[in-house]
Amino acid sequence: MAGERDLQKLLSGMRPELNPGRYVFTTVEGGVPAGVTAVVTVAEPEGRTVVARQEEADAAGLAYDYVAGWITLRVHSALEAVGLTAAVSRALADAGLSCNVVAGFHHDHLFVPVEDAGRAVAVLEDLARRCGRG
Repeated sequence: MAGERDLQKLLSGMRPELNPGRYVFTTVEGGVPAGVTAVVTVAEPEGRTVVARQEEADAAGLAYDYVAGWITLRVHSALEAVGLTAAVSRALADAGLSCNVVAGFHHDHLFVPVEDAGRAVAVLEDLARRCGRG
């Protein structure tokens, strides 16, 4: 099934879901260390960025300074969709919340400060409600 491209449908149907746990951004040389299951990896010239559960990073002795909550937008968004990231990040920015966005093949994933994760979900649910009325 192809992903949704219509911005109104994407926003009204995004169904933000807070995944359990605390997640950290760290960087490693080479591969992901044993005992660490990466939920995201990004290859950069400076090293491989890894997003993983905080307890796994701690056990592996990985350094980090950002602890996040992980929100998945449950709508199946097309990679070619225009405006979803902008609308979601704008709503969160207007609420004073930082957000790091990662696009997967089926869904978009947001990493927000762990202490603000519940509030971020509420902001996104409100955005979805407002877009569903349009």
